[in-house]
Amino acid sequence: MSERFPSGRLRGLYAVTPDEADTSRLLALTARVLQGRPALLQYRNKFASRALKHEQALALLALCRAAGVPLVVNDDLPLALQIGADGAHLGREDGEPAAAREALGAGRILGVTCYSEFERARQGAEAGADYVAFGAMYASPSKPQAPRAPFELLARARRELQLPVAAIGGITLDNAAPVIAAGADLLAVISDVFGADDPAARAAAYRPLFGPPSPSS
Repeated sequence: MSERFPSGRLRGLYAVTPDEADTSRLLALTARVLQGRPALLQYRNKFASRALKHEQALALLALCRAAGVPLVVNDDLPLALQIGADGAHLGREDGEPAAAREALGAGRILGVTCYSEFERARQGAEAGADYVAFGAMYASPSKPQAPRAPFELLARARRELQLPVAAIGGITLDNAAPVIAAGADLLAVISDVFGADDPAARAAAYRPLFGPPSPSS
């Protein structure tokens, strides 16, 4: 586990940005989400140009620094390193976790998408990941064709890998409780938070689901 981000910090809402081309709108929405104090914010934009991603990531990093919320960059380790983000999240095509761990150093967060594959989670843990992510837990608006991950994987990963476990895919405030009960430490959410009428209130509403904060938080 990263020295700057102990496991107690990696529990709660994991807010993930939508694919937003309008940087001003993205920043305005994110500022409101950060008011709800998520555990982490992930910058994710699958359609932005390299220049736009750099612009947006830098601006989001400033917002996150002011809010005291770590920023993790999705699918782009070079960008995370370039802007000095708090971490990177890697999918299957984004490089080897061990190389990313070495590049990030011990003080930044490394997350690994494991889909519904426990073996990939085990390998990620051995490579030094700070958390492993499974999904989709439910039908997902951002990835409608994504295969579903069984809830049993969450408990198994926590038990056998002793790492925080993130769940992603179709999670809303209404269906989040069973995912946490199954073993999720982090709930990665896009639409239910960023698409809410009041993103700050929606983000804050997830916090009671995780119970009182641990003494190390």
